[in-house]
Amino acid sequence: MSLLISRRGIVAASAVLPLAAPGILRAQGAAWPTKPLRIICAFPAGGITDAFARAYGEYIGQKSGQTVVVENRPGAGGGIAAQAMKSAPDDAHTIMITISTTLFGNRVMFKSLAYDPDKDFSLLALLPTGSLPLVAAKATGASNIAQFVDYARKNRISFGSYAAGSMAHIVCNKLNQQFGLDMTVVNYRGEAPMWQDVLTGNSQIALGSFTAAKAVLDANAGTAIAIPSTRRMRVLPNAQTFQEQGLDNPVFRLLSWVGFLGTSSIPQPMVETISNLMLEAARTERIQKLNETFGIDDPVLGHADFKRIYDTEGPVWIENVRALGLTPA
Repeated sequence: MSLLISRRGIVAASAVLPLAAPGILRAQGAAWPTKPLRIICAFPAGGITDAFARAYGEYIGQKSGQTVVVENRPGAGGGIAAQAMKSAPDDAHTIMITISTTLFGNRVMFKSLAYDPDKDFSLLALLPTGSLPLVAAKATGASNIAQFVDYARKNRISFGSYAAGSMAHIVCNKLNQQFGLDMTVVNYRGEAPMWQDVLTGNSQIALGSFTAAKAVLDANAGTAIAIPSTRRMRVLPNAQTFQEQGLDNPVFRLLSWVGFLGTSSIPQPMVETISNLMLEAARTERIQKLNETFGIDDPVLGHADFKRIYDTEGPVWIENVRALGLTPA
């Protein structure tokens, strides 16, 4: 999901992942990795981005026999990691895993960037992070968008967003526009305090990951009233998509993802090698279990489909973050 982290408190934590029998991986004539690999993770340990960095890194280590180190470099919505990635050795043995905010939202959230999202990186593989359910507190009595809009027209609404410029923030703004509502967005520092406020009734609605929202849903303190996707979530089969409820704006079906990126100079055969390896790793039991935990139904996409998503959805993200009227840092 899209998060905005403070520039302060940069943390660098490394973990060496296990090895298996050596064997350099080859595809399309390119060998990779041929020496220890570093994965720069744009967010702290404990979240979905870090979990994927370690799971995919472990698989690469097992397949290649090379040491794989995950280095957490959080800060500035992934900007700290992106800057480190840009200045990494130009040998394809440093790659980055980050979120859409780093490439799209940061262009609006910051006055200037130390990296060019369009020119400094190659797109290797896109990992969907699951649809983000919109959950209304039980007190609203809403089980769909129409019922919630009716409630919102009669009551003051606090809309929980896990970060300024996030998907949650964008959805709140778009719902206000579409239905003439005056919901107040509250931008938290992460999901935990946001969902706690829904649980205690201090917030009437919020949008975020299924895993974090599960405590509210399991306690029957809230109901998933809409899913921003083109299809329903397997773990929430009764929750309709926005589209099913007549909301067809592209905002309501944006894909939430993290992605692996390399330097822009990586040769195309090596891009193919890395991309194919990520697709192979996605079929392993460990990563399938991670997907189940996070309620992820969509498949991992290779470099070509990553580029398609980047080109088609990027402008939607940028336009809608810009529409929030935030003051760049």
